[in-house]
Amino acid sequence: MDLSLVDLSPVPEGGTATDAYANTAAAARQAEALGYSRFWVAEHHAMGDTLAGTTPEVLLGHLAAETESIRLGSGAVLLNHYSPYKVAEVFGALDGLAPGRIDAGLGRANGSPAADRALGTDRRVENPDEDHREKIEAVVSHLYDEFSDGHQYSDLEIPRSGEEPPVPWVLGSSPSSAALAGELGLRYCFAAFIRPGFATQAFEAYREHFQPAESDAGLDEPAGMVAINAIAAETDEAAARKRAVAEASFQRMARGVVGSTPTVETAINELGGVPDPTPATLDDGEWPRAISGSPETLAGLLDQLADRVGVEEVMIQQVVADHDDALRSHELLAEGIGLTSR
Repeated sequence: MDLSLVDLSPVPEGGTATDAYANTAAAARQAEALGYSRFWVAEHHAMGDTLAGTTPEVLLGHLAAETESIRLGSGAVLLNHYSPYKVAEVFGALDGLAPGRIDAGLGRANGSPAADRALGTDRRVENPDEDHREKIEAVVSHLYDEFSDGHQYSDLEIPRSGEEPPVPWVLGSSPSSAALAGELGLRYCFAAFIRPGFATQAFEAYREHFQPAESDAGLDEPAGMVAINAIAAETDEAAARKRAVAEASFQRMARGVVGSTPTVETAINELGGVPDPTPATLDDGEWPRAISGSPETLAGLLDQLADRVGVEEVMIQQVVADHDDALRSHELLAEGIGLTSR
């Protein structure tokens, strides 16, 4: 199994965006050294005091200088806010900074009405999926110089490294995004930490709708990845304590408090106790929003969930208050899966 990471650049308690970005860079360097396949950064808006990951295109430029071999990408850049040409230019420039190792993770999401207005985003698109399809196709056509002769954009050039262009991925948390990825013949990553109950259905839709793409960016057969919230510690019980942070954060989001990350102790108090350890074997159809365990337990759990949706790569997302806990978890996960250090 291949293992990757997505980082939200959480602002540590009492810290600033500067601290958050330093932590993200440290995590990227560690991931590269441990043998992770790729390191993605996220895009969230209007929560800059708690989540500093607002502009993956800026942060990825910094990470390109901090790393040498690991693939870097967006998880995701939110296409509904931007011009496809500008997005393609950004990823072309990133490819120039990190030749042949850039992933263009393409998604869509609305934030608060105020944030969307500030970003100049029209929330009244009649068919957002159709608009999204057109934008993805445009980004790919710019990145791979595939506009036909005579097209109004055929003479536009973007920066290039001369190596493999940025690889497009469609990201989502629904069967509709999966079907779109399949119809376009592109790679698909499902965010199971958002809507785990739809994971199996989404990958079924992806394969059912898959059509080999004529584009150089496309695939001859489906290729996917599933993103899972998971945290490791030395024992199942210790890991369950750390998972309390994610569980409490999910409860806060259900109450409308988005982006906050309690300490382990605060999370346990809010939950009324330490969560039970994740069982080593999940029942058919059981897919927790967050899982935890020792390296051995998590390796088994990730194998189960990856097999369930038929993928060979898992991307880890974490909600932790302590950066050292995150780094230690990454280390233990690498050990459990058997990644090869670089």
